[in-house]
Amino acid sequence: MLGSVPPFLIFFAGALLIPFVRGLPRMALLLLLPILGGANAWAIQDGFQIQYDLLGYTLTPVRADRLSLLFGYLFHLAALIAITYSLHLKREDSDTVQHVAGVIYAGSALGAVFAGDFITLFVFWELLAISSVFLIWTRRTPESLRAGMRYLIVHVVSGVTLLAGAMVWVHQTGDPTFGFIGLEGLAGWLIFLALGVKAAFPLLHSWLIDAYPEGTATGTVFLSAFTTKVAVYALARGYPGTEVLIYIGAFMACFPIFYAVIENDLRRTLGYSMINQIGFMVCGIGVGTALAVNGAVAHAFNDVLFKGLLFMSMGAVLHMT
Repeated sequence: MLGSVPPFLIFFAGALLIPFVRGLPRMALLLLLPILGGANAWAIQDGFQIQYDLLGYTLTPVRADRLSLLFGYLFHLAALIAITYSLHLKREDSDTVQHVAGVIYAGSALGAVFAGDFITLFVFWELLAISSVFLIWTRRTPESLRAGMRYLIVHVVSGVTLLAGAMVWVHQTGDPTFGFIGLEGLAGWLIFLALGVKAAFPLLHSWLIDAYPEGTATGTVFLSAFTTKVAVYALARGYPGTEVLIYIGAFMACFPIFYAVIENDLRRTLGYSMINQIGFMVCGIGVGTALAVNGAVAHAFNDVLFKGLLFMSMGAVLHMT
């Protein structure tokens, strides 16, 4: 059975069970989800697909290849780290809303990277936005509520832009498959803009600095791992070798440094650091060679691990003080 289950399904099924268990059974369930999901992802073969026909179009809700599998492994590892961390924070280890939101968020990220068509990608794109905002709201302060609402508006706009680009693409090509897109037409630019919002491109990045510092200690660990990395994956899938990404990535790698050195809020400093590191990934995707794209993916692994550790350390300090 392992290797044939859609990766997101394990997390979504777990999210349905979480409200009905407490204490040690919930802890065991939460830890089991990324472990079981990771075993399933490891068993999925390169080339595995699930397809069905809808209204004359062939949709591919699950498509496994080397790129999607690599991000799948990464997201299972990130989910395990974030869940383990959440269980060690006494104020957050029994927060049902946060646990459900975090698990759905991780599942949505997996659904997005294994999506083989634009319709499936859009569905998980919006689920990412909806589930992640609860990781901000569960801090339950006026500031987090306002920041979460601004975050949600920005990401809903990103989703609508993605849907508009996908509709134009399907109308022009007759094919909903999510593959190389490029910047040759309106569809390519609309989808590029939608991905740019989630990747925190310059001038589109303020949501990250605004919202991430307002999340819970656990929430920021989850947030640091998934939203922007899904965008990096989508850029690697749709826009490898797109020259403008080299310049965008180079600017992203530089400008946050100037803000970070004058910032006195550690959470915002780490937010600028995140944009800085995403810039290196974007630059590699823009170069577009196999070595450059592989380097971008490898750095995504590196960034999730070390940025997760930084956010966990910061959360522990804030939790104690």
